[in-house]
Amino acid sequence: MKLIVKVFPEITIKSRPVRKHFIRQLGKNIRSVLRDLDPALKVSGVWDNLEVETQLTDTKVLREMTERLCCTPGIVHFLEVNEYPLGDLDDITEKCKAHYADLLPGKVFAVRCKRGGKNHSFSSMDVERYVGSQLRQQCAAAGIDLKNPELLVRMEIRDQQLYVIHHQHNGVGGYPLGSVEQTLVLMSGGFDSTVASYEMMRRGLLTHFCFFNLGGRAHELGVMEVAHYLWKKYGSSHRVLFISVPFEEVVGELLSKVDNSHMGVVLKRMMLRAATQIAERLQIDALVTGEAISQVSSQTLTNLSVIDSATDMLVLRPLIASHKQDIIDTAEQIGTAEFAKHMPEYCGVISVNPTTKAKRPRVEYEEQQFDMAVLERALQRSRQVSIDHVMDELGQDVQVEEVREALPGQIVLDIRHPDAVEDEPLELAGVEVQALPFYAINSRFKALDATRQYLLYCDKGVMSRLHAHHLLSEGHANVRVYRPA
Repeated sequence: MKLIVKVFPEITIKSRPVRKHFIRQLGKNIRSVLRDLDPALKVSGVWDNLEVETQLTDTKVLREMTERLCCTPGIVHFLEVNEYPLGDLDDITEKCKAHYADLLPGKVFAVRCKRGGKNHSFSSMDVERYVGSQLRQQCAAAGIDLKNPELLVRMEIRDQQLYVIHHQHNGVGGYPLGSVEQTLVLMSGGFDSTVASYEMMRRGLLTHFCFFNLGGRAHELGVMEVAHYLWKKYGSSHRVLFISVPFEEVVGELLSKVDNSHMGVVLKRMMLRAATQIAERLQIDALVTGEAISQVSSQTLTNLSVIDSATDMLVLRPLIASHKQDIIDTAEQIGTAEFAKHMPEYCGVISVNPTTKAKRPRVEYEEQQFDMAVLERALQRSRQVSIDHVMDELGQDVQVEEVREALPGQIVLDIRHPDAVEDEPLELAGVEVQALPFYAINSRFKALDATRQYLLYCDKGVMSRLHAHHLLSEGHANVRVYRPA
C-alpha cells in the first residue's frame, strides 16, 4: 500500500525553514505511530507531501494504519494510490481504466488531474479531457459532469510518476505534534477539559495532563483512562506525563477557612498555583484549562481575571468562546463523550451563593486564612508517571482473584472499548457474555443482578483488575477477573 499524505494547509504558507521543520516532524511522528505495525515502513518527504509505503498486505493491519493516520495531527487528508511510471495519454488512460472500469458503467463522472514538475508535453486539462473522453467511450459511462459528478476519477502526476488515486481519508488537520511548545492541561475528565486537551494536541503542542483529585479514587481512575485514550488516539508519537495531585486536604482547608461564596474562585487559584510549580519544574511553557465564558459562576470575566492573577504563567483557554453543545459535539466526534458522561465526579467545594464578581483584595484576604503548607504537602505527595505506563502502573499492586475458565451461570463482562468488541467479539460456548465498556462500568454495575457472579474481561487484564478492585472496595462481592490461558 502506498499513501500520499497531504499536510495541513497552514503549514504550506510558512517560511522555508519552518515548513521544512514541520514536514520533518510529521514524518518522524508517522514513523513513530506506525512503527509497531511495520518496522520496515518507508516515509519520504517532498515540499508539500509525504509518501508512506508499506509492503504489508494484511487487511486488518492496513485498516489499523489508516485509522491511526486519520488521528495524527498535521495531516489534512491522505490518498491511497497506485504508482506507475508516467507514459503517454493512452497509457494514462489504461492505468485509470484498470482501477475504474468496473465503477463507471451507467455513472456520470469527471476526471481530476493534479500535475507537478516539468518536461510534460501536456497540461492537466489535456489529461482530463483526453482520459475523460476515452473512459466514457470505453467503459459505458452515462456521461461527464464537471460540477456534480457521481464518480471522480482522480490522479496526480509528479515529474515522471503517475499516481492513480482510489481512496481518500480525511485527517484531523492541525500542526504535527511536537512542532511547537509544551503545555500542562488541568484535566478533570469531563467534556471541557478533554476537548481542550484535544484542541491543544491538534495545534501541535505536547500536552501533559495534571489531575487534582478532590476525593475520589473512581474519579482518578476515570481521568487516567480518558487521558490515556486521548494520548493513544491522537498523541502516541510522543511520551507525555500524567500527574495526579491529592487535593482532599486542600478542599478540607477551604471548607473550614474560606468564605462560602469565594470557595470556587480560591480553589481554582490553588490549582493554578500548584500547576505552575509543576510546570516550572518540568520546563513546560503554559497551562491549559477547559473554561468557557460564563459556563459556571467561576468563569465570568471578572472571576477569570482574579483567578489568573494567582500565577505569572500563561493560561490558555482554547474553549473560551465555545458553546456547551459545540463542546459536547466535539467530544462525540473525538470519542471522549462517553467517558465524560460516565465520569465519577466529586467536589466538596460547592458554594450556596457563589460570587460572580470576585474582588482581588477580598480573595487575597480569604487566602490569608488558608494554611499554604497544606498546598505544599499536596504537591509533595503528587504522583507522576509516563502516560504510556499509567494503566500498567496503576494495576501493579492491585490484588484481585483471577479465573482462567468461565463457568455456565457466570456472566463475563467484556469491558473493552466498543471498537475492540466490534472488531474481535468475545464468544464463549455456554457462557453469557455482555459488553459493558470500562468507562460505564462504575455507573451501571449497581443496576445489574446482584445474585449473579460477574467476571470482568479485557485484553491485557489491567483494566479488568483495576475496575474489579474498585467494585470490590465499593462493596460488590460478586466480581472477579476473567483471564483465559
